[in-house]
Amino acid sequence: MQTNFSEDQLKDKDNKSSEKILRKCVHCGMCNATCPTFNILGDELDGPRGRIYLIKEMIEKKKVPTKKVVSHIDRCLSCYACMTTCPSGVNYMHLIDHGRNYIEKKYKRPFSERIFRDFLSKTLPKPNIFKFLILISKIGKIFKFLIPGTLGAMLDLAPKKIYGRTLKSQNIYKAERKKPTARVALLIGCVQRVVSPQINESTIRILTRHGVEVITMPEIECCGSLNHHLGKEDLAKESFKKNINFWYDEYLKNGLDAIISNTSGCGTTLKDYGFIFREDKEFKKKAKKISDLTKDISEFLDDNLKLNFKKEKNSKKYNIAYHSACSMQHGQKVHKQPIDLLSKTGNKILNIPDGHICCGSAGTYNILQTDLAKTLLKQKVENINKIKPDFISTGNIGCMMQISNGINIPIVHTVELIDWYTGGPKPKNLNSI
Repeated sequence: MQTNFSEDQLKDKDNKSSEKILRKCVHCGMCNATCPTFNILGDELDGPRGRIYLIKEMIEKKKVPTKKVVSHIDRCLSCYACMTTCPSGVNYMHLIDHGRNYIEKKYKRPFSERIFRDFLSKTLPKPNIFKFLILISKIGKIFKFLIPGTLGAMLDLAPKKIYGRTLKSQNIYKAERKKPTARVALLIGCVQRVVSPQINESTIRILTRHGVEVITMPEIECCGSLNHHLGKEDLAKESFKKNINFWYDEYLKNGLDAIISNTSGCGTTLKDYGFIFREDKEFKKKAKKISDLTKDISEFLDDNLKLNFKKEKNSKKYNIAYHSACSMQHGQKVHKQPIDLLSKTGNKILNIPDGHICCGSAGTYNILQTDLAKTLLKQKVENINKIKPDFISTGNIGCMMQISNGINIPIVHTVELIDWYTGGPKPKNLNSI
């Protein structure tokens, strides 16, 4: 793609990066074939190629974004399926991030929209506030028929049941062997630690059982993804810098072999810290180190540990549908490892038809773009029902919440299953099967 940025424009690091990305695009349109919103709406501007043109026009010509342009950018899921498809290696992820940041700075949204986006920005990344919202949502559901639009969508997504903790909360979880084989930091997350604490507990159990010492830092609440994808660059960077400093100090003082993420959306952002701070003199080195250390839990288990699977404990064989979260398969390029791990349980792992297509969760997308998210959920549920699994496994809490809202088949995190089949408890979501 031809670009016409001025020399002054290219002094800006984001313009410089975007210009390189834009020049890789050859207009082939292969990206549209796997774009969920293009396939639903059939509009060129609701596909990656069209959005690339819109972003180029905005940033190159310094245009004030129009409502029409913003609506097309907002409808992007950031599922990154286009990046997996693209034969030219266009880094759409960094381009759409630049476009969203530009829109947040240059476009004045309607008052109600600004208030609601600010509400999401300030509440979801705060575990204590989010926990309070979950509690009052139970009351709100009684009066849901009176609550329209996005607020009603939030109530739909609120979990029906939250399991209590079974592990004692502490900062260091010692390995069960005298001499640990590794020492890792676990991102316990913001939303996940509230709605599904059992995921972190399974992660800790399986790691300590196999000789890994685990540290947690409750001070790290959010990876910054939520504000990052809302285009709230300054707020996101506050989280990024806080996290980087905490983990880097721990790495220097006591050593870390990895930073473990068991939420694929968070892991994708952590692995991008190095790029985000690529020209920041203070944080460049630190950020790159944190990105290099970050591993999805399935990635770490498959690459670093010899797991002791105890198949005799669980004699029944299940048909398990594996849902590969977009942030996992397209964002992190981690797809084979979780399937390999699940295969070692002795169960049958089923591929979901059109498994590369997003379920509609995508962070806050299912709240802000409810109609499209519901359409994608319906498609995903229909495809899961075709293969008739006993239950579903995935590596992302957002997908778990979204899919469970449209199907009666139990869904669990992949690490819960690996924990169960290596000596841990049966996941509570599977008690009915």
